[in-house]
Amino acid sequence: MKGLTLSNLEKACGGTLYYAKKKTQEEAACVVIDSRRIEAGGVFIATKGERVDGHSFIPQVFEKGAMAVVCEQLPEQPYGPCILVKDSFRALTAIASFYRQQLDCTIVGITGSVGKTSTKELIASVLRSGYETCSTEGNFNNEIGVPLTILRIREQHKYAVVEMGINHFGEMTRLSAIVKPDIAVLTNIGDCHLEALGDRPGVLRAKTEIFASMNAQGTVVINGMDDQLCTIGEVNGKRPIRYALQPEGCADGKEAAYTAEVAAEGALEGSDVWISGPDGLRFQAHVPLPGRHMVLNALAATAVGCLAGLNAEQIKKGIESVQAVGGRSRIVSAGAYTLIDDCYNANPTSMRAAIDLLCRANGRKAAVLGDMFELGAEELALHAGVGRYAKEKAVDVLLCAGKLSEAMAEAAAGMEVYHFASTEELREHAAEYLQPGDTVLIKASHGMHFEQIVEHLTAQDHRKP
Repeated sequence: MKGLTLSNLEKACGGTLYYAKKKTQEEAACVVIDSRRIEAGGVFIATKGERVDGHSFIPQVFEKGAMAVVCEQLPEQPYGPCILVKDSFRALTAIASFYRQQLDCTIVGITGSVGKTSTKELIASVLRSGYETCSTEGNFNNEIGVPLTILRIREQHKYAVVEMGINHFGEMTRLSAIVKPDIAVLTNIGDCHLEALGDRPGVLRAKTEIFASMNAQGTVVINGMDDQLCTIGEVNGKRPIRYALQPEGCADGKEAAYTAEVAAEGALEGSDVWISGPDGLRFQAHVPLPGRHMVLNALAATAVGCLAGLNAEQIKKGIESVQAVGGRSRIVSAGAYTLIDDCYNANPTSMRAAIDLLCRANGRKAAVLGDMFELGAEELALHAGVGRYAKEKAVDVLLCAGKLSEAMAEAAAGMEVYHFASTEELREHAAEYLQPGDTVLIKASHGMHFEQIVEHLTAQDHRKP
């Protein structure tokens, strides 16, 4: 890892080096906080978690050939070089920030209320059609995950795609200072994290903190169909690149640089689209992830691909080869049912989009929905809005779980609706209200642990004949 010598590690995190016979110029092979991922010549940052204290694994990582350990307390024996710091998580951030300055690759930072992960996957897939590309793994998009992503970038990577998630003011400023994106992509501004951010304009202010430390010559790419994002005029003297569906177009009536016409839209199989852009760009592609919002995400990937100098054939290949991520609009065949596994997280905006997707399916439609967290003073009204939306869209049966979702169930009165006190109760009884052939949407905030319901319904002994 370029520049990550013992001396530079010590300086970067402001720590004190112990047990080092000499300060070699050897560079670290990796930097990890999970002892299971240590490599010979790597650096292990020992952190204290709720269940596990990484300091207890210091002897093991040195046995595996670790170059050094960053820790808050020294081990009883001098197993190897240790850099003593006051706060291991701050040390992680500081080391990632130092390492970012050594990198020559172009970094794409992605944020927004809905669709960050799917957009990240599409952009990374497009970029990989032409370049070595590193991207965020799983849900590593917070103040721990982002520095770990930066520390996974290697010299062979020409591009890196970093997902950036926040729920408070100031967080994005800190993330931007680490990532320093060359390209910033904003997917949309929805009703999320309102407990801390107040309202959609507040969400916009928090998300646009991504501009704080981005490359002054960099480029911003925005969803032109979002009324809040359309208020962004210039960033560092440059107008953002906008993308939108046709014929709906941009929210403010202006033209988008990249547009898509939906030629054919399958139920849950994705969409065939014509994508157009500057300099005569026009090609047909199949977006394999279902939902019109996925077409928008593909447009964002097209814009980034063009900024990277890729041609239409390469961009098409990248779009068509993208894979769904578990918990995010993943279609699962579960014996008697077809599941839309969208259980990773939820807010009112993503709930409505998921219900729209459900309603494109053939046959009977069931929505299994749970509480949405961090919505502030309007949380009950926002849950009620989702219940009304499910009723208006003629969902056949609605199953809700959680205290807040009582408002969702009450607002859906008149349709077939059932409310359960907990995820566990809903999990145990869900199959009683489902029928063979149903398409079942499963969605709630991450803290509701609706992945348990997905696992339950996909288990062999719970499939209906």
